[in-house]
Amino acid sequence: MINKYRKKPVEIEAIQWDGTLERYQEIQAFTDNKVILLEETQSLLVPTLEGDHIGGIGDWIIKGIVGEFYPCKDLVFQKSYELVGDGR
Repeated sequence: MINKYRKKPVEIEAIQWDGTLERYQEIQAFTDNKVILLEETQSLLVPTLEGDHIGGIGDWIIKGIVGEFYPCKDLVFQKSYELVGDGR
């Protein structure tokens, strides 16, 4: 039998990759230096619970509910999350 489920409302922390060195440094601080910049493609190698994933420019790096990190495409992020605070 197939059931329907609704995602529990959870607040997450996230930062968007824009391809700049300054943002990479912010992402490094956010992830405790777990993300690696792949310079030739300007992509990020993000170790996740399911293995390494690639995040491209415009993708969001999300901190999950158990402290893990993973990339998320901007379109999916925009449809899934709304801003609740600007981090100030």
